[in-house]
Amino acid sequence: MNLSTLKAPKGSRENKKRVGRGMGSGMDKTSTRGHKGQRSRSGSRMMRGFEGGQMPLHRRVPKRGFNNIFRQEYQIVNLETLATLGEKEITPEVLKAAGVIRKANDLVKVLGDGELKAAMTIHAHRFSKSAQEKITKAGGKFEYIGGAPVEEEKRPARPVKPVAEARPAAEAQPEAKAETKTKAKAEAKAEKPAAEKKNKKK
Repeated sequence: MNLSTLKAPKGSRENKKRVGRGMGSGMDKTSTRGHKGQRSRSGSRMMRGFEGGQMPLHRRVPKRGFNNIFRQEYQIVNLETLATLGEKEITPEVLKAAGVIRKANDLVKVLGDGELKAAMTIHAHRFSKSAQEKITKAGGKFEYIGGAPVEEEKRPARPVKPVAEARPAAEAQPEAKAETKTKAKAEAKAEKPAAEKKNKKK
């Protein structure tokens, strides 16, 4: 092989599609756009996934769950893996050099699978409760990178209003209505004889 025999790969050097050059060009008189319609007009543009007005595929497919944009992903490491390293002090850099994790700059979480036979100091971003107990039981230490997580304070629940206090007010309303009705009836009865006496005198 020499420079004179080198050739470009097949299909890598194709002529540009030249449209609008008549019937004999192979692109027809409509320049491969066909007759009329939205796609034949200049400047026509349809969004990705458009299917002519019918329900597009990305809306027909059922969906479930959601993507949490605030999710933090950790590189998981178990105690049984750390026990095989034979190091007294473990950091993300040590784990990266041993091939346990992929990136030393990403978050690391230690889980409690396995047992520790020797004391060691472990530096990580998060520790599970079982991992903390097993590390301290073996005489080691666990240290948080970037500070220990802050536990959120739970807000006290709002006091519920007793239902018994609201009942007397509700019961007093019908009693007040009944009293007004009886007063109105008594006044109407008292007015009737007075009106009848006036009519007789006339």
